[in-house]
Amino acid sequence: MKRDKELETLQKITNMQKDLLGSLYGDFFTGTGSTGNTGSAGSSPAGSTGINGSPAPAGQTGAGPMGPGAGALDKDPVKDANEALKEAQALFAADANLKPKEEEKPKEPEEDPMEALDKLIGLTTIKADVKELTAFVKVQKARKEQGLKSVPVSLHLVFTGNPGTGKTTVARIIAQIYKQIGVLSKGQLIEVDRSGLVAGYVGQTALKTQEQIAKAKGGVLFIDEAYALAQKDDAFGQEAIDTILKAMEDNRDDFVVIVAGYTEPMRKFIESNPGLKSRFNKYIEFPDYNIDELQQIFEMNCKKYDYIVAEDVMRQIRALITARKIENIDNFANAREVRNLFEEIITNQARRIAGIENPTNEDMMTILMEDLKEDVEEVKVPEAGMEEACGEEAKEESETSDTSGSSETTAETTAETEE
Repeated sequence: MKRDKELETLQKITNMQKDLLGSLYGDFFTGTGSTGNTGSAGSSPAGSTGINGSPAPAGQTGAGPMGPGAGALDKDPVKDANEALKEAQALFAADANLKPKEEEKPKEPEEDPMEALDKLIGLTTIKADVKELTAFVKVQKARKEQGLKSVPVSLHLVFTGNPGTGKTTVARIIAQIYKQIGVLSKGQLIEVDRSGLVAGYVGQTALKTQEQIAKAKGGVLFIDEAYALAQKDDAFGQEAIDTILKAMEDNRDDFVVIVAGYTEPMRKFIESNPGLKSRFNKYIEFPDYNIDELQQIFEMNCKKYDYIVAEDVMRQIRALITARKIENIDNFANAREVRNLFEEIITNQARRIAGIENPTNEDMMTILMEDLKEDVEEVKVPEAGMEEACGEEAKEESETSDTSGSSETTAETTAETEE
């Protein structure tokens, strides 16, 4: 429809140009006399013909286009041209108005960051730490606004813990909380690591780091595995650190930095530089999820993507989660590992569904035992107490435990995971 309208408009303009040129061409020769004129210049005897073969009016005289005969013309070419231009402009304006306006999708109401924090699975101590920090910052800000003396507080944080324990998620929520209470103007989270800050040549690292800082102003710069910047004899990493420290000093009222990584390397990182140690004095430790919480994370993914898991299948999934945690006790990726397991299972399920002719919605939603792929008969489920320990001793004992105890959970474990 739009294309047809544009072609129609273009055709009209082309026709107007042809008419205008033809009119000017005809008027010029008609005004100057006929080809068969043998009289004096500017005269046109009766019976003579013009350029188009029509008889010229008797007694018509003219001295070219600007001569007296021009006043007798019915149309003014310049006036016609202006009218044609106005008409074309009106057509284009109307054509622009014909564009259908994209319907604005109603924006989902933003969730309160504190409510989002409370909805997170587990992280009981983290929630308490964040709420305590928020209350303190909020009160100090209010005291300052009322003209009272306020205690200087560093908003910069150190997150420590294993991968997949919710550090990035909590950092994003803190950025929103800081915006809500008026500490930050925007509340965005810019996530980077060493590769996002360090360049390959001297002098370029500062520029690259400044670009990330500029994006994070008004919000939070989240540096994952920050200890990678403090390697031995690493001039590039030190250049990035120096640039960040300067930005923290220059933009202390509207810029927050959160550094994150494994517990021990992060402590060494902070202690390696006096500037870092003076600015980062608040640590939040993220503990590993227990088995109950990891199962809840798996169930949350199922609910989010419309999958159904029977009770006996979920018991086996719990056993798989437990086995993976025991096998990788020193390097377990927590929620990330559960997400990987979820993706493996639904991939197996998709492969099975692809072989069914005309599968129903229930078929596509249901996860069966065979979708777990691993040899379910050989996976042993540790007892509830051993699930919490997940150490070497638990590993040895779990190899002889009965799978019937997989669904039991001690009262102590239940209390720990309640929100």
